[in-house]
Amino acid sequence: MKNQRMAAVSGLALIGTLALAGCGAQKQDGGNGGTGAESTASSSQAGGDCPQGASLSAQGSSAQKNAIEEAISSYQEKCQDAKIDYNPTGSGAGIKALIAGQADWAGSDSALKTEEKEGKIEAEEAKKACGSDAWNIPMVTGPIAIAYNLEGVDKLVLTPKVVSDIFTGKITTWNDPAIAAVNSGVTLPDTAIKPFFRSDESGTTENFTKYLKAASDGAWTAEPAKQWTGKGEGKTKSDGVAQAVKGTPGGITYVEWSYAKDNELGMAQMDNGAGPVELTGESVGKAVEAAEQDGEGNDLRLKLDYATKEAGAYPILLVTYEVVCSKNKDAAKGAQIKSFLEHFASTETQQSLQEVGYAPLPESVRSKVDTAIDALQ
Repeated sequence: MKNQRMAAVSGLALIGTLALAGCGAQKQDGGNGGTGAESTASSSQAGGDCPQGASLSAQGSSAQKNAIEEAISSYQEKCQDAKIDYNPTGSGAGIKALIAGQADWAGSDSALKTEEKEGKIEAEEAKKACGSDAWNIPMVTGPIAIAYNLEGVDKLVLTPKVVSDIFTGKITTWNDPAIAAVNSGVTLPDTAIKPFFRSDESGTTENFTKYLKAASDGAWTAEPAKQWTGKGEGKTKSDGVAQAVKGTPGGITYVEWSYAKDNELGMAQMDNGAGPVELTGESVGKAVEAAEQDGEGNDLRLKLDYATKEAGAYPILLVTYEVVCSKNKDAAKGAQIKSFLEHFASTETQQSLQEVGYAPLPESVRSKVDTAIDALQ
């Protein structure tokens, strides 16, 4: 069933308007819909009602592309008379589109900035565009794989310092002593290392560089940013870097787990100081559960601990936020967004995301997401 659903939306949900099938009762209250307890119970199981009459257009994070396709597909099984168009233009472009009034919500791998940049504060600009506070609601847990193409090497361990030295051009061959030192017993070839990076503004880049800055003991000196500042060859979006590594012996990149899996790339185990950790849903969940809320109220911006040395926690990850207006100017759109997000956040949908390379939100986080979505208007 999953494969049929994915086939139905692949290439359609992202280039045009996707009509969804099967709708229930229409909300008459602009999307507030019942008590918090009723809404939370609903979203924890299947998620939300099916408002009618709204057509939605959203854009942003390409990291959540496969996840949101899965969510739209399963939503399609229960709702019709709604249209959702999600375009994976990248996190930076998505935020800009929301602020410009060109998107009903944005997907972003980093929360709205609260500090001034180029004379503007993202969070304040979004608030002006919404006419209400804009909330960062974490929805997709996207592990970032260090994906590689190295024939004969099925298991590879890396440290944050080694990764930093690779992506700053200090380590240039796979049999470098620094790599060999953490891969005892592994025969490493003298193949040249060919790093690939995201050439577009990317929340994945920002989260990856946050990790390197926090965990590499000073090996990564540049400030974290959506725009890449290291070495290598640039490719556009997650598909671009994953396919580049697949076609390049000796290639390496940072990319979401789902893209590494889809392209059958090797994935390094990361050692932050407590031993090598394989990328799994469970190991990523340990890292997310340790995150602190950095926003107020229903603004669920998270502060991740990239330098964690907790045993069994995979440290390189991003959380994709659905950046939404807390009170939508268009009541019909507000109700439709709320309905879809209830479904997206449901336990059932979150568990299904593991099949396409994502980790489900830990229940401690998901319950807060339910509360925030219930408060949307």
